Amino acid sequence: MMKIKRILIISLLFSMIISGCNSKKSNADVDQNDAQEEEIVDTHSNDGRTVVGISMPDMLLERWNRDGSFLKTQFENDGCEVILRFANNLIDTQANDLRYMIKNGADLLVITAVDGAALSGVLDEAAKANIKIIAYDRLLMDSDAVDYYVSFDNYQVGVLQANYVIDALQLNSTQKTFNIEFVSGDPVDNNARFFYGGAMDTLQPYIDAGTLQVLSNQTSFYETSTSQWSTDLAQQRLQIILNSYYPKGTIIDAVLCANDSTALGAARALEADYAEKNPVVITGQDGDIANIYNILNGVQSMTVFKAMDKESVVTADLGLAILAGKKPNSDLIDASNWDFDCDYNTTDYNNGVRTVSAYLLKPITITIDNIEEELFDTGYYSRNTSGLIYAVE
Repeated sequence: MMKIKRILIISLLFSMIISGCNSKKSNADVDQNDAQEEEIVDTHSNDGRTVVGISMPDMLLERWNRDGSFLKTQFENDGCEVILRFANNLIDTQANDLRYMIKNGADLLVITAVDGAALSGVLDEAAKANIKIIAYDRLLMDSDAVDYYVSFDNYQVGVLQANYVIDALQLNSTQKTFNIEFVSGDPVDNNARFFYGGAMDTLQPYIDAGTLQVLSNQTSFYETSTSQWSTDLAQQRLQIILNSYYPKGTIIDAVLCANDSTALGAARALEADYAEKNPVVITGQDGDIANIYNILNGVQSMTVFKAMDKESVVTADLGLAILAGKKPNSDLIDASNWDFDCDYNTTDYNNGVRTVSAYLLKPITITIDNIEEELFDTGYYSRNTSGLIYAVE
């Protein structure tokens, strides 16, 4: 019995020691967390520098390279130091990039999110450090730390794509039935929902009337979405649809693609797995160089172009006003000498926590009929002596 008691006492003492160790570890963790909290301070206001952190989602899509370059140049021209990072479509990488910018004295963060709903923690850290935040092109979700949003009217992008389909197929003056399929954007990109909404709201009456048919029956946003706007995934999905629902003799008349990278995938799928010879309407967005070639060669029907240099001009002017201690609203538009249209919107862009004030530019439709005038004559693109197209920096 005494032996058993000794064992119980030893076990109790061992448990107390372990408990004490765990308690000390927990206190250490709390102290470390407190230290981390204390590190999130306003480190920039009086350092004599004006630092802008620009975080782009990746370098895979041509447009983010151009956006990053435009923004960097614009802020540097106004005397700012710029930290530009690309996140390789990785949420953790983007969060780490933003923490690096915070630590290195950023006064302003301009962020195009990999996943707009995944950065609330690091946004809170920036807000605690008194750093202002502009959501660029993609709305940052689930955070009250977002000060402004600059983008194009993304709902209108979908409307323009849908209206092109309506006009190209003459849906308002025909008794025929046409077949269409949808290739939407990245499901974690909030903009993709606006593109989809504009297109579907515009085309739904024709679907309801039977003028447009979707033989795959895939019409919801998630059914038609394309992870990371991947060309390969868009191609694979449309190839499956073509092989399953469009056997030889069945016509597909249009593929409404949300952007140019998915439009490339659609074009490749049609080339590989569509037996008929009718022209298929393919929409797009961004004006990527490969798609410009496709429009000139009659492969792609249209793209919606958004002049990123103008988006960067608005962002830079907005950012500089914020850094000067102002609280811009529509007066920024009134005071600026912009040679393009921009609207101030305070009602439509709720990020789940607050409605974010937005500056919205207007996209334009590019087709074979106006591509020279809108893209080449304006100097956005040029050709070298061999005829190769390149974007003008």
